Amino acid sequence: MLTGIKLRSNPTASQREKLSRWMGCARVIWNAKCDEERYYRTFARKYYPVGTYAPVDQTAAHFKDAELTPWLSECPSQIIRNTAVNWYNTYRKFLKGVCGRPKRHPKTDRASIYLTRELFRFDHCADGVTRLFIGTKTNNIGYLSIKNHATYNLPNSLYIRKERGQYFVSFCYEDGKPEAASYTDDLAMLAGADRTWLEENTIGVDRGVAVPVQAGDLALDYLPSQKHHTARAGRYIKRLQRRLARQQKGSNRRNRSRQRLSGYHAQRANIRTDFAHQTSRTLVNGARVIVFEALKTQRMTRRAKLKQDESGRYLPNQRKAKSGLNAAILNIGWHRIELFTKYKAKAEGKACFRVPAPYTSQECATCGYTHPDNRRTQDAFVCVSCGHSDNADRNAARIIKKRAIELILHPGTGLTNDNELVTGRGDQRKTSKAKSPARNGQRSVKKEKGSTTLPLEALPL
Repeated sequence: MLTGIKLRSNPTASQREKLSRWMGCARVIWNAKCDEERYYRTFARKYYPVGTYAPVDQTAAHFKDAELTPWLSECPSQIIRNTAVNWYNTYRKFLKGVCGRPKRHPKTDRASIYLTRELFRFDHCADGVTRLFIGTKTNNIGYLSIKNHATYNLPNSLYIRKERGQYFVSFCYEDGKPEAASYTDDLAMLAGADRTWLEENTIGVDRGVAVPVQAGDLALDYLPSQKHHTARAGRYIKRLQRRLARQQKGSNRRNRSRQRLSGYHAQRANIRTDFAHQTSRTLVNGARVIVFEALKTQRMTRRAKLKQDESGRYLPNQRKAKSGLNAAILNIGWHRIELFTKYKAKAEGKACFRVPAPYTSQECATCGYTHPDNRRTQDAFVCVSCGHSDNADRNAARIIKKRAIELILHPGTGLTNDNELVTGRGDQRKTSKAKSPARNGQRSVKKEKGSTTLPLEALPL
């Protein structure tokens, strides 16, 4: 099974300088491919007949010029090739509707380079330490200092990333373990289980703002120290943002403020990641089947819509309250908790599914009556039909578990592409993370039957 690892790196000053140059060359190639594709696409749309499409390839040698781009000759050609190939693969995913169109990368303090086997090797030295050599025979940075905090097998490729002045080496490798079963196989295996076994081994997970995770009767929340450090970092972020707005762009003081600001943002992100790891481990250890509700976080955190009266005057729309709610939702890390739970459950042979989310907070877990008045406050649930009372989050977790068991036992239940249990449609509904060019009102770049592709002149971009 494929496993990933991320190692901290400590390059020397000369190594940092050379890595920064290589990352800059990779960014130049990526942006050049984006500009080239945009130019060819515009040219073909304006001047070529319908059915003729712009050429899209992974060549990058024509960007190297002794006068215009002499610095590209100092970079290993494999890095230029790998960047062009990554851009081409991303563009092919865009055509399939998996992601968006490749965009230009701005020059920031975050960058990366993709290295294949020709550009690195792991040497097991006589002192028992594994060292990483980066580069070719004639163009290299020598041995890069890395923190080997775990054992791993040799990879075929790796990334060197720079974030906030810190460097990391990340890669995937085969750990020798058998491949985990697919979600469809998990569903087929659970279809033969009885209701009693599912009741004992299934847990419903409700995610909220006041209580981040409610797993059955267990409520999981940030530690007081984590809340303290998160709030403290938020106060510093506001202070530094005000200071940043007053400072002159390009000045050394502004750069120092930016570095401090990125450090506090990283501190909050690290706390979210730590909580997601701890919570996901608790969930995986506590049940055989973990069920989440299919929350649409992107839609839930949209900005408040503007309201206007007949004369065009803007009306109050509770924008500040909605912005605070959006920040609270994003600060918990709902998606990351679910993502970490999925891969940990897969590694241990356990199942993880999603169920439809509508009305999980309004439905009674005892009688099944659904009404908005069942939950008048944030933490109290009182059914207006049968009088059942419970904590609102615990009642929602029971509803999620109940829905999952009913769907698993139903003979017509299937899975969507985003791992959601549905009845009757099974495997037919597809998620639409990004629209293809044809659905965007643009002509598809895919070659149709009978169409021709004419070469375009390589004009300067």
